[in-house]
Amino acid sequence: MSSELQRSGAVIVFDGVCVLCNGWVRFLLRHDVRGRYRFAAMQGETGRALLFAHGLDADDPASFLLVEDGIAWTDTDAMMRVLSGLGGAWRLATLLRVLPRGMRDRLYRWFARNRYRVFGRYDACALPPPGQMARFLP
Repeated sequence: MSSELQRSGAVIVFDGVCVLCNGWVRFLLRHDVRGRYRFAAMQGETGRALLFAHGLDADDPASFLLVEDGIAWTDTDAMMRVLSGLGGAWRLATLLRVLPRGMRDRLYRWFARNRYRVFGRYDACALPPPGQMARFLP
C-alpha cells in the first residue's frame, strides 16, 4: 500500500458484492459533482490493503471505511463525513452527531451484518458505470 494513496484525496472502501453498497456508490457518483471521492472494493487489492492498514477485517465486512488525507473514518462518522463532503443540504447529515456514537455505530453494524439478507448480494463485484472507471481503484 503506497503511503501516497493513503495521504491523497478521499477513498471509500465498500463491499463490491453488496447490492445496497453498490447503490450507495452509485448515489455518491451521481451527487459528487466535484469528483472528490474514489472507490475501492474491499474484495480488491487496494480495498483489502486499506482495511488491513486501518485495523479492519476485509473478511468480516461490517464496517464502512473512508480514508481521507491519511486519516481513517469508520462507520457512522465516515458516512456523515462523506455526505457532508457532498456539500449543500447533505451537510445536514452531521446533525446525527447528537446521537451518541456508540448507539449510532451499534445500529450501523447491526444493519451492515444483515444487509445481504435484506438487500441481496451479487456473485461478483459489479462493474463501474461507463465513464466512471477512473474513480475506481484496483
